[in-house]
Amino acid sequence: MISYLKGELAEVKENYVVIEVGNIGYEVYLPSSSIMELPSRGSNIKIYTYLHVREDAIGLFGFLTKDDLEMFKLLITVNGIGPKGAVGILSAISADDIRFAVLAEDAKLIAKAPGVGNKTAGKLILELKDKFKLETAFEQRFINQEEKQAGSGIHGIQEFQRKKEEAVQALTVLGYSASESLKIVNQVEITEDMTSEEILKKCLKKM
Repeated sequence: MISYLKGELAEVKENYVVIEVGNIGYEVYLPSSSIMELPSRGSNIKIYTYLHVREDAIGLFGFLTKDDLEMFKLLITVNGIGPKGAVGILSAISADDIRFAVLAEDAKLIAKAPGVGNKTAGKLILELKDKFKLETAFEQRFINQEEKQAGSGIHGIQEFQRKKEEAVQALTVLGYSASESLKIVNQVEITEDMTSEEILKKCLKKM
């Protein structure tokens, strides 16, 4: 098993890269969203990998974070979703958004991924809903945001997300389920200048 590759980014193609490690070039398939985040050719990078072996093919799939790799491993456990399908989903939807979509039972969001219809999206939610917890999802999103070391504007985005998360948590304390809470917070119109209490009041009115 190859846990990760650390070497020079030799080539960048539409859906894969070549990483040179010890004079050997490894062809690694990446989500398109990850390819867009890569540094320039010639840079040294670290890619977390998953080696997929079939009777007729061997494929190496790579991810910029451990979280994306773990989400990939979960996705391929869903009946009907193979490695390339999982990469396609992660190209269109972040690992964080997948977790919250599953918790909110938001099949429409998952169905936006290429090659994923409503039936597959529903199956994904059914098979993965017991794998995630609301508190853990919030914690992981915070960790991912910190790791990105984003530039300008990220603090405002994090603050906005924090207010929404506080409203969701407050609704769960009041007895609503995690899926109900996420659905209602996503449905109400929220502006960045609103406080957590104002968001909660709007949610309760809609409930």
